Amino acid sequence: MPAPKPPLRRIALANQKGGVGKTTTAINLATALATKKKVLVIDLDPQGNASTGLGLPRAERGAGSYALLVGLKPLAELMRPTRVPDLFVLPADTDLAGAEVELVGMEHREHRLRLALEAAAETLKDFDLILIDCPPSLGLLTVNALVAVDAVLIPLQAEFFALEGVSQITRTIELVRRGLNPGLTLDGIVLTMFDRRNNLSELVASDVRAFFRDKVFETVIPRNIRVSEAPSHGLPVLLYDPKSAGAQAYIKLAAEMLRRDRSRGDKAA
Repeated sequence: MPAPKPPLRRIALANQKGGVGKTTTAINLATALATKKKVLVIDLDPQGNASTGLGLPRAERGAGSYALLVGLKPLAELMRPTRVPDLFVLPADTDLAGAEVELVGMEHREHRLRLALEAAAETLKDFDLILIDCPPSLGLLTVNALVAVDAVLIPLQAEFFALEGVSQITRTIELVRRGLNPGLTLDGIVLTMFDRRNNLSELVASDVRAFFRDKVFETVIPRNIRVSEAPSHGLPVLLYDPKSAGAQAYIKLAAEMLRRDRSRGDKAA
């Protein structure tokens, strides 16, 4: 008899500091995971960079995550396939920029995304994983993501102000856990834009590991020009240059994440 399918995992990629490799990690981690799992990326950032990086330029997006949040259309009508088999995207539509203000006056304003995903249970029944790319802020869009997920992945640039930024997002996670989503956990911290020639990168890494211990992934994402070039071609780096150091790092990160998930599952069994 086949083993029962594990429950759908929902993970938010969040860090209120911009430019830390959050969207790049969402795109490329999702692509690597889609070789083993069926994955949906929800682009909840008004900048829409995850949508562009997965091959949906602004002019071609149509309705997306805003329409889902405000209840205009169900998920089944909004999510789109990508060039990667088993990887789908809910794009950020242009109206998402005004959603923060609009959500303030709405009923269940912090729970809109969770309720929309629950209503889409039939659409999501074959999916294994949802990754939500949050905006670089701690406003209502990010809170909606944190209420809708089981866990948070924090991409963290290996630089001087990193720990200061991560303490802010961990405080927010704790507040959401206490008030809105008791099951929320920190899935892990991934060090990005890592430069082994730079002593500061190594110092930041050792500080973060000393503080967060096994919550920090062993895999680090290096600074890599191919990772930066790929979005302008509407491609994840794993398709743009699969042999590059950046692509290989995301493949390793995905493998490490799946190993951690299996280990957690074994302990729970």
